[in-house]
Amino acid sequence: MCDTLCARTSSGMLFAKNSDRPVDELQLVQAVTPHRPDANHPQVRTQYITIDDPGPGITTVLSRPHWLWGAEHAVNAAGVAIGNEKVWTTDDPRTHPPALIGMDLVRLAAQRATTADTAVDLITSLLERYGQGGSGEHESDEPYWSSFLVVDPGGGWVVETSGRSWVARPVDSHAAISNRLSLGTDWTRSSRDIDVAHDWQQHLDPSVPTAIADHRLHATMSAASLAATTRQSRQSETVDGPPHLVAALRDHGTGPWGAPGSPEGIGVTPAQPVPAGLSDDLSGITVCMHVRDYQCTTASMVASLPADPTAPIGLWASIGPPCCSVVLPGAIVRQGLQPVAVVPTALGDPMLWQAATQAARRSEQPNGEQPGRHPADAITKARALFGPVEAAAWDEAAELTAAGANDKVWSTAARRWSTNALKAAQLLLDSGE
Repeated sequence: MCDTLCARTSSGMLFAKNSDRPVDELQLVQAVTPHRPDANHPQVRTQYITIDDPGPGITTVLSRPHWLWGAEHAVNAAGVAIGNEKVWTTDDPRTHPPALIGMDLVRLAAQRATTADTAVDLITSLLERYGQGGSGEHESDEPYWSSFLVVDPGGGWVVETSGRSWVARPVDSHAAISNRLSLGTDWTRSSRDIDVAHDWQQHLDPSVPTAIADHRLHATMSAASLAATTRQSRQSETVDGPPHLVAALRDHGTGPWGAPGSPEGIGVTPAQPVPAGLSDDLSGITVCMHVRDYQCTTASMVASLPADPTAPIGLWASIGPPCCSVVLPGAIVRQGLQPVAVVPTALGDPMLWQAATQAARRSEQPNGEQPGRHPADAITKARALFGPVEAAAWDEAAELTAAGANDKVWSTAARRWSTNALKAAQLLLDSGE
């Protein structure tokens, strides 16, 4: 389960995603260099199958589960960002042989597409040619279909799939997707097997309640709408949008909280506790996911995609639940002949993930198992250690962006942010939180 959203701004597009995965799964953020097909072996090995190489690509930042080839979300140097969601339909994925999975399609398109339109063309053509199939979870038979939010600085698409069938609708000012089909008859593109004016909602699996996603969609759509309204009303570029989206990704069901640099974000005021349980209406499944012993948010990313092709692409990412982790800045610097992706190495360090994950698990324990403690104490401790590191890094990243810093300056700063984040992670582990 995941949540992805975007908001059009006066200078481009904002993109954000929470990746919800099994609670014990490590996810890593990494930069990959431009892909160049091998003339002697023009094929690509994806998670389960080998396919014909779709062609050359560009610098990309991926966030992926450690055992998977594909990515949960990705941003490339052209300003294309893609995230996918698990969706349930009347077509049973267990009856389909291993093929491409949604995360394969995210990576294949993100490493090659220069616009959202070409990314959708690539995703859908690969889908129709090779199909979907294979488990998206390690050592567990969990195949599923995917929906996608694909954006660039000028717009984007919501794409929803079932097997090899698909429909798509363009993004206007903002959009959000979650773990349910959201398109009806309002799609504008489709696979050839879909009739004109077909109601895509007919593909909803009646055995899966839409409440799993409905309340989260309400939260993320509200956050996206506010980000679009706020950012479009300003005459100059500000950094207010990304902190707002991070706060939305930390939502435990009562609203955005913990924006980087805010009192909650640096642990000065009480943290928002996790839900006590699932509840009958499934409202306990929140944007920042804490479904005990099943799934939680394991990585998050926010990206600012400027229309100016020379401006850096802003990235802010975390591993582990964002409520208990540090969201560090990065960038794709587009100066010189080749863009350079700068990603803090801490975002690939298992210790950071372990510290955030252990704090999150403690925050989920009932009061009876923590005598004399509040359910949010573990989160408050994590915020007190990670929050100041996060705030300082965000402030410096804003200065680097404003100054037009080159990749070497960004890299030096990113090393310092990583060192500070890992020191905080070690303190958190040592404290037993």
